[in-house]
Amino acid sequence: MAGYPEAAAGLRVGSRQLQDVVRAVFAACGMPPAGAALLADSLVWADLRGIHSHGVLRVAEYVEKLTSGGVDPRGQPRLVRERVSALVVDGGNSMGQLAAAFAMDLAIERARSTGVAVAAVGGSNHCGALSWYAVRALEHGMIGVAATNALPTMAPWGGVDKIVGINPLAVALPSAGEAPVVLDCAFSYSSHGKIRVFAQRGLPIPPTWAFDREGRPTTDAQEAIGGLLQPIGEYKGVGLAVVFGLLSTALSGASYGTDLGDMTTGPLPGRDGHFCMAIDVTAFTDPDAFRSRVDRAVRQIRSSRLAAGHNTVYAPGGLEQETEARHRRDGIPLDPVTVDAIDRCARQLGTAGLSPVSPAS
Repeated sequence: MAGYPEAAAGLRVGSRQLQDVVRAVFAACGMPPAGAALLADSLVWADLRGIHSHGVLRVAEYVEKLTSGGVDPRGQPRLVRERVSALVVDGGNSMGQLAAAFAMDLAIERARSTGVAVAAVGGSNHCGALSWYAVRALEHGMIGVAATNALPTMAPWGGVDKIVGINPLAVALPSAGEAPVVLDCAFSYSSHGKIRVFAQRGLPIPPTWAFDREGRPTTDAQEAIGGLLQPIGEYKGVGLAVVFGLLSTALSGASYGTDLGDMTTGPLPGRDGHFCMAIDVTAFTDPDAFRSRVDRAVRQIRSSRLAAGHNTVYAPGGLEQETEARHRRDGIPLDPVTVDAIDRCARQLGTAGLSPVSPAS
């Protein structure tokens, strides 16, 4: 699967500068300092990992949510129901990052005594890159699982109506010496946000990423934005999206499918749902033995013979970790459109912008 195109030469921003600018923007929207910092961290982390569709590309969109009266900038998630290791969280119409991080941290804490804990989240909003939540479990020696619903951008297999969201899933497994295994994927070939990156740069997309409005494969990024995302594995991808979309919503009373909204008018505030699970490895086996087995699996994957046109084989999360190290060293590549949008938000809110773009820090 094709990755993101690199940003124009010279438009690289140090992660600390980017975090400071974005945090100030969200604070100026009325968010408390801790919430603004958490939201900024989630977006910059995504860009560091090369997940630009869920990075600071979203700043202008989030500012609109926070200042239009839709999302409550001071909303606070809370635990509203529990039965031992089964938890239900009301996001309080906060930004999804606050609600999902609260839920995952709650599940991690509860799993210390129960072995496994699940938090179902309702009353939330778009939560960004799911792997940001799954990896929160790693520092506690646990396995993290996170899923969420999404606006409908796919059709049921054989149809042409936008009924199914890409409803992504992330899983993170702790390792010893190797990079942890971190899977973060939607059940479409590409995300809507990723196609937006290609559209910004006037580049064609691969023919497997999207259909036009009539269900025909297209390489035109603009047509794809108005069309349909292609599911992975045809009907299997649609089936997985339906299952994880229901897990993310039906347990908490959040909205599923077209009840969430649409890509034209946007999501209805406070209708998103998430699913967060923490698994304490020590409840099942010796943690050192588990991490060693993960290491062996990663090394086995990397030792595979290479197919034509490939020079490296990665276990899930390996490429993102490599990208993060490079971006921390050299700065995060940003498209001029994204930089301009952040600067425009900063001017409107009376905070410092990015321009002129400084060298990587």
